Amino acid sequence: MLSRFDRKNLCIFSSALLLLLLPMLAALAGEPYLVSLFSRILIYALAAASLDLILGYGGLVSLGHAAFFGIGAYAVGILAHHDFEETALISWPLIIPGSDSGLVAWPVAILLSALLAAIIGALSLRTRGMHFIMITLAFAQMLFFFFVSLEGYGGDDGLTLFSRNTLPGLDLGDDVQFYYICLASLSVFLFLAGRLVASRFGIVIRGCRENEKRMQSLGFPTYRYKLLCFVIAGAAAGLAGALIANQVEYVSPGLMHWTRSAIILVMVLLGGSGTLYGPVFGAAAFLLLEEVLSIYTEHWMVYFGPVMILVVLFARHGLFGILVGKEKRHG
Repeated sequence: MLSRFDRKNLCIFSSALLLLLLPMLAALAGEPYLVSLFSRILIYALAAASLDLILGYGGLVSLGHAAFFGIGAYAVGILAHHDFEETALISWPLIIPGSDSGLVAWPVAILLSALLAAIIGALSLRTRGMHFIMITLAFAQMLFFFFVSLEGYGGDDGLTLFSRNTLPGLDLGDDVQFYYICLASLSVFLFLAGRLVASRFGIVIRGCRENEKRMQSLGFPTYRYKLLCFVIAGAAAGLAGALIANQVEYVSPGLMHWTRSAIILVMVLLGGSGTLYGPVFGAAAFLLLEEVLSIYTEHWMVYFGPVMILVVLFARHGLFGILVGKEKRHG
């Protein structure tokens, strides 16, 4: 019974309670912008947690994760664009119109991101180490320049959404309702990811990180396991992209630039890779530091850099490792 109230569980439950009550606390404090800020934090936490699946548990350092984030956002943006213009997305051999419904756009965003992850993963996972980093970076940059050249969808100026997607019974234009959608999306993903990493599948993925040749000698088809993990991570990043498109009501190629991948990677390392919940704390710390430091200077990275160096040098498991101690860091 006492184990249920160890530092890890207390840290997670108190954070979850704070997030549940945040809109009410923001209203009491007279700071409604906090709801929008924390919606952004939850979305980036989802993207970072999805990267942690392949980085923290699979040992695969990807510098192209933002490609799936951007594809998810563009899926929402392009469907909304055609819906607003009342033009067909595809006119031959079938007529497929645009849509502003979340029931259509979000599954499309997830499926397209998963399909892209399957293609990129099928090629990238044939390499390892520095070659894997570079090939994922190359794919992301190819997509970035493809969307920059796509003048029909705004080119490098991007696309503006004229309203958020619709969901039955909900008003996503209301920041509080949208915040709880983001919180529910992150919670469901963390629950499913927790079950996944604790399963036989997760054990094989961790085994590949430690010694892939030994796992192969035991008879595990490691390539297929890693590819499936890569696809799951890409699909979750696509959902995060669909949410960010709705939050800012704007999509641009910058969402899939390699610097965006690097930011998500920093969130994972700051929070603690291989800890499942760590990237959530990393995303919160990164975006809150950005929010506070950028009030004083546009060169806020100058002050963030030393913080990152200290975390890397003295906190191997990131901020989550500091909070929960040496025991039970893993999700």
